[in-house]
Amino acid sequence: MKQIRVIHYINQFFGKIGGEDMASIPPRFEEGPVGIGEMIVSCSEGDFQIVRTIICGDNFAAENLEEFTKTILPWIEEVDPDLLIAGPAFAAGRYGTACGILCQEVHTKLGIPVLSAMHPLNPGVDLAKKDIFILETGDSAREIARVVPRMVSFARKLVLRAEIGSPEEEGYIPRGIRINVRDQRRGSRRAVEMLINKLEGTPFETELPMPVFDRVPPAPAISVLSEAVIAIATEGGIVPQGNPDRIEAHNASKWCRYPISDISRLEKGRYEVAHGGYDPVPATDDPNRVLPLDAARVCEQDGLFSRLYDYYPVTVGNVTAVRSAEKYGREIGEMLKKDGVQGVILTST
Repeated sequence: MKQIRVIHYINQFFGKIGGEDMASIPPRFEEGPVGIGEMIVSCSEGDFQIVRTIICGDNFAAENLEEFTKTILPWIEEVDPDLLIAGPAFAAGRYGTACGILCQEVHTKLGIPVLSAMHPLNPGVDLAKKDIFILETGDSAREIARVVPRMVSFARKLVLRAEIGSPEEEGYIPRGIRINVRDQRRGSRRAVEMLINKLEGTPFETELPMPVFDRVPPAPAISVLSEAVIAIATEGGIVPQGNPDRIEAHNASKWCRYPISDISRLEKGRYEVAHGGYDPVPATDDPNRVLPLDAARVCEQDGLFSRLYDYYPVTVGNVTAVRSAEKYGREIGEMLKKDGVQGVILTST
C-alpha cells in the first residue's frame, strides 16, 4: 500500500511554540511532522506520511474563524493530501472549535477525508459532529498514548473507504444519523421484549436513546429581599475599556470581576464588549443594556434590597465548554457566598 499523505493540524501548545502567551499567533506551517505528528507516523508503522503540519494559536483561531480557514485551505489544497487529522483536542474548547470548523471546511470544500478527536463536552463536537467523525476522548492529554493509535486505525479506514461501524463499535461520538439495518425480529416483537425486560428490571438496550439532561434544583427563595445583598453578573462580556484581563471573545478561559461600588451606571467609552457572538454596537453605545447597573441602582435606592454587591463577575459564554461554564459558575458562586451575597441577577446574551 502506498503511503497515505496526511495534513496534521495542531495548536500552539502541541506545536511546541508556547502556551497561553502564544495563543494569538496566526496560522503557520512546517513541512513534516511536529510533536504528536511524530507519534501518528510511528503508530501507522510507516503507512502515514505527514507532509505538512499546520499550527495556529487558539485565540487567533477562535476569534478569526473566517480568516483562519481562508488562510489554511490553500495550504492544504496545494499539497494534495489524502487525509486531514486535526488534534486530538481533548477538552480544550478553543482548540476543539478550530479542529471542528477546519475539518468541516476541508471535508465540504475540498472533499478530503477528515478526522478529529475530543471530549464529548468540547464545543467543537456540537459544531461539527453531524458532518465529520470525531473520536471520543477523555478531558486530558494524559490519554494521548491511548488516543493516537485509535485515530490512526480509524483514519486508515476513512482513507481506504472501509465500512464504518456504529459509534459503540468504533468509538466515535454519535452523529445523530439514523441508519436502516435489517433484523430477523419484527419491530413489534423487539418493542415488547424491551418492555418486558424493563418491567422485570432486567437489562435492555433501547433502539432510540433519548438525551439526558442534568437536573439542577432551584435555589431557595430569599426570605427577606429588602435585607439582602444582591450582585449583578453577566456572561455578555462587558469589560472595562481595553479588556485589561484579555477575556477571549469565544470559549473564554477565565472569568473576572470589576468594581462598581462608586458608580451608578456604566458610561459609554469606559466599557466595551469582549463577546464575539452578538452585535456589539448597541452594548458599546450603552453597556447597561447588557449589565443593567443603572436599573439595579434604582432598585437599591427604592429599598427593594439592602445593597448592591461592590463588584460584578463577568465572562464570555460564546462557544464555552460546559465543563468550563460549570467551573466558572461554581467559583463565582463560592466567592459571592463568602462575601455575604444572598442573590444574583445574571444576564445572558
